Amino acid sequence: MWGRCYRRPRRINKEGHVMKKIEAIIRPEMLNQVKDALVEAGFSGLTTTQVTGRGAQRGIVHTGRSGQSVVIDMLPKLKLEMVVSDSDVDRAIDVIVDVSRTG
Repeated sequence: MWGRCYRRPRRINKEGHVMKKIEAIIRPEMLNQVKDALVEAGFSGLTTTQVTGRGAQRGIVHTGRSGQSVVIDMLPKLKLEMVVSDSDVDRAIDVIVDVSRTG
C-alpha cells in the first residue's frame, strides 16, 4: 500500500494546542492529486522530499531490447511531511491514503 502514514510524538504549539507530524511515502506521480485533495480539505502546509524505496512489490524487473533483464529494487518515491493539530490527524491521513492508494 502506497499511502502508509506514520504518527510522530505530539508537540504543543504556542497556543497550547497539540500538534502532530504526519509522514507519508507516495508515488511521485500522485503528488498533484494528493496536494489538491489536501488543499480542498483545508490543509495548506506540506513539505516533500525525494527518496528511494520499495514496498511489497520489492522493485521491478526491466527487460531491455537486447533481452537482458535489469532488476531495479529501489524506486523513486516522495516523502510528504505535514504538521496538523491533533484533531485533524485522522482526516489528513484519510485524504492522503484515499487519494494515493494504488492497489
